[in-house]
Amino acid sequence: MISIRHALLLSSILLAAPVLHAKNQVDAIQSQIDALHDVALAQRPAILVKLASDIHALPAGKPKVTLADNLSTKATEGDPGMETLQTVADTLSQALSESPVPAKKDWPPAPYFDLARLVRYEHVNATLSDPLFAKAADALVKNEADIEKIDFTLKDLHGKKVTFSSFRGKVVLVNFWATWCQPCRAEMGDLDAIYTHLEPQGLVVLSIDPEDVPSSDVFRIANVVEPMRYHPPVLLDPGSKVASQFHVDGGIPKTFVFNREGKLVAVAIDMRTQRQFLNMIALAGIQP
Repeated sequence: MISIRHALLLSSILLAAPVLHAKNQVDAIQSQIDALHDVALAQRPAILVKLASDIHALPAGKPKVTLADNLSTKATEGDPGMETLQTVADTLSQALSESPVPAKKDWPPAPYFDLARLVRYEHVNATLSDPLFAKAADALVKNEADIEKIDFTLKDLHGKKVTFSSFRGKVVLVNFWATWCQPCRAEMGDLDAIYTHLEPQGLVVLSIDPEDVPSSDVFRIANVVEPMRYHPPVLLDPGSKVASQFHVDGGIPKTFVFNREGKLVAVAIDMRTQRQFLNMIALAGIQP
């Protein structure tokens, strides 16, 4: 005969088993998301779709939202394809519809902004009916209006002052990067090739490093750039003052393209391929 004590112990184990299984699932998915940087770009779409499917099947709750949001921020690196990005966006939208995240002092939490960025800058669709999502989308539009009013003067690696407004009449690509950012450095070869090829057509590329380094440490940045034979001017933004004006308050790289009239025509929220950069520049009127 089983004692009452043993019966209670068995019952508690049986009740805990589904919870432990769910936690193990969440941990396993998060580990795979964390490992995406080690996966070749060509192999990522299939893995992203599988991870989105695994997250989609999880029970509603905060862990599901967190995983879907984390996946969305990794999916934008490079060019995984529209179908892949749509699948990731659908998963985040579903997770948020099942488990809305409370506002922070009436401000949308990060998952709503990440979904809004996917819609606005990666051109996917989202059917989420939530005032916080709508507010995040409106905030992105307002940010762009702020960005179009920006002017700045920064020094390059040689101490020469460069003023943004002096390039009016040219197509200007502003790219935020940092020496420690591997995706930033991965796209610099394509940026260099595009700049070298299209500069005669009026293309300007400004690579802005917002690292807060002392002036004596600019040689460290130069030591990274010079072996790459990188031709676009590299500008220093100590304290990230210009980055803040561009609302670059999350990860980098970030890229902004302005046409000859100074209108912001394209935004990239992550690493881009050469094809994607050329498509952005084409919106400003320059064709390869």
